[in-house]
Amino acid sequence: MGRKCVFTLALASLFTGLVAAADWNILNLKRRNYGIESNNLKNYCESWRINVEVSNIRGFEVVPQECIAYIKHYMTSSQYEADIERAIEEVKLYLSSCSCCTLEGDGKDAWIFDVDDTLLSTIPFYKKHNFGGEKLNKTLLEGWMKETKAPALEQTLKLFHEMKDTGIKIFVVSSRSETLRSSTVDNLINVGYHGWSSLLLRGLEDETMKVQEYKSQARKKLMDEGYRIWGIIGDQWSSLEGLPYAKRTFKLPNSMYYIP
Repeated sequence: MGRKCVFTLALASLFTGLVAAADWNILNLKRRNYGIESNNLKNYCESWRINVEVSNIRGFEVVPQECIAYIKHYMTSSQYEADIERAIEEVKLYLSSCSCCTLEGDGKDAWIFDVDDTLLSTIPFYKKHNFGGEKLNKTLLEGWMKETKAPALEQTLKLFHEMKDTGIKIFVVSSRSETLRSSTVDNLINVGYHGWSSLLLRGLEDETMKVQEYKSQARKKLMDEGYRIWGIIGDQWSSLEGLPYAKRTFKLPNSMYYIP
């Protein structure tokens, strides 16, 4: 009788734990109307952000409403700056390593940079639009881009010039529309970028492609011209993935939006 009672209690405890686990889904609209502890919310939102960064969470259109304040805090924090700095330091270590960049001196050693949230920051725009908590309005974003007020990411700006001084050709490959060329060039120059070899933007013929396909084709074109692409740095996986691959890729943090 005692053993049966213990078994029953254990089973009830397990069932209760499973129910609690099932209830703990911050996006479950059917969850009970009880308060969510702030630590649980913080843990959930940090987990969501990390899983965006490692490409486990894909295709999201908006940041979960519960996490807007958390993403805002991260994207405007010293931790975000430190994470960018760490990524840039890894690029520098790679550039100085034996596995990278035996420069041939033939003008064919190359590196690819993305634009938005790599060379230029869109945080001022997203600050007005809930840090990704609102579905993107492309017209508004492009209107903001035309104002040419995006600040530089200072860590990337410094890396850009250090890399250029080594003799590596820099190609800027962006998913921005070709109609934004003048604004993009003006903005880049205004904040201190100059001396890139080419700025590649999406023409009308590229509009039907996903960004990953478009950027893969841009890399293939460069490689077909004989360039050795030693690396890519960008904030979206679609800038880094797809054939042909660069020798190394480096991702900067960005959990405000997703570009396939």
